[in-house]
Amino acid sequence: MTTDTSPLIFLMGTTGQTGRHILEELDRDTGGARIRIGVRKQKDLERLRAERRDAVLFDLDDPRTFGPALYGVDRMNILTGYTIAMTHQTKTVVDAAKKAGVRHIVNQGVFAADDATDSKYCWFALVEAYIEASGIAWTHLHPNVFLENMLSMSQPIGGTFSTFWGENRVGYVALHDLAAVTAKVLRDGPERHGSKDYYLSTETMTAPELATAFSEVLDRPIRCNMLGAADMEALFKRSTMPVEDWYARSSFELLTQFDDGRMGYMGTVKDDVPYLLGRPAIGVRAWAEMHKEQLLALVDQPST
Repeated sequence: MTTDTSPLIFLMGTTGQTGRHILEELDRDTGGARIRIGVRKQKDLERLRAERRDAVLFDLDDPRTFGPALYGVDRMNILTGYTIAMTHQTKTVVDAAKKAGVRHIVNQGVFAADDATDSKYCWFALVEAYIEASGIAWTHLHPNVFLENMLSMSQPIGGTFSTFWGENRVGYVALHDLAAVTAKVLRDGPERHGSKDYYLSTETMTAPELATAFSEVLDRPIRCNMLGAADMEALFKRSTMPVEDWYARSSFELLTQFDDGRMGYMGTVKDDVPYLLGRPAIGVRAWAEMHKEQLLALVDQPST
């Protein structure tokens, strides 16, 4: 009996918006690699296995699931939530990856300066340092603000959306590009992408410029409600959704530093997409055109 020696890629987070796109990219082209999917819920495991996929139970908060999930894995992505839990989650999963003989980790980070002092960005810096110290080949991806936030946190309901950084310029990236870059790096492996940092900030806009771009594409008057850190704090306090205290405080600090100039680099273009994919990155107007139907459905909702 022959043994398949093609690289085995392990994916986590495929039930979320970013991970789902990564899986779709690899489904289109595996590059000759095998794909294993780790999921936390039994119902997702059963669904994937019914689709004849290699799927295993994997829970970032339960290291007992790591060994079977990472057995035989050559390359993996690390995709954690934006909470302080990322520190112990990444530490334990990297330790497990080292035991399992994983050869390449592709880690999704943030668009941050090396000396960032915002706590959330510091968590990512610690995570990256631990991955690099593991001895496993690594690639760090640094996306700026997701355009997909326009379909979630900044929905243009009734023709008005909110941002929380005042008049500052912000860099945007489409999740389609982030997913395509992640899949490309996983397919190519550490020989081509080891010890590399890739930055994904495609196009910068102020909130009024963003509103103008969406108005042109959607052929509707789109307005922006420009808010600040204090407004976000009030929103968190009013919200019925539980928000981790560390995450909330970090969000306020990030917006404060953005406003006073310490994180002004978030309003810059640094775009490695063309070097990795051989095509231009998806700009704001092109992304809005791709999601026109979803955006119009939000715009046509009555505002409350």
